[in-house]
Amino acid sequence: MTHIFVNIPTNDLERSKAYYTALGCALNPLFTDENAACIVWSDQIFFMVLTKEYFATFTDKEFADPKTHAQVLLSISRETREDVDRIVEAGVAAGGTAPGEPQDFGFMYARDLIDPDGNGVQFMWMDPEAAAKGPEAYMAEQAQA
Repeated sequence: MTHIFVNIPTNDLERSKAYYTALGCALNPLFTDENAACIVWSDQIFFMVLTKEYFATFTDKEFADPKTHAQVLLSISRETREDVDRIVEAGVAAGGTAPGEPQDFGFMYARDLIDPDGNGVQFMWMDPEAAAKGPEAYMAEQAQA
């Protein structure tokens, strides 16, 4: 089985732990200490929130500030459109920001959420039928209905 571990930097580890648990994530205490917190999104997806100093030990590359530079856009699916709205609202209440308007394509709905350190995650829902058939075929069927 494949697991995904996304390493993200933080200026304040305790704030990050409080933020991500406010979104409904759990912490794995076996991989959480004064340098890092293992944020559990699912049985296969984890964020390793690392202090900037600890993050720097994993790479020789220059650190890019996530508040001013984008390197990757992560997208995590939710079961419903309402679940997308709920997690974004929880993130904003916990100190994050929700830039821009929701992206609503009918078959897919997405919103961005930025944590207090500037790390972004997009939460999205896609109609299961559109996911199975592909968006073009699904939209063609909807137009004929």
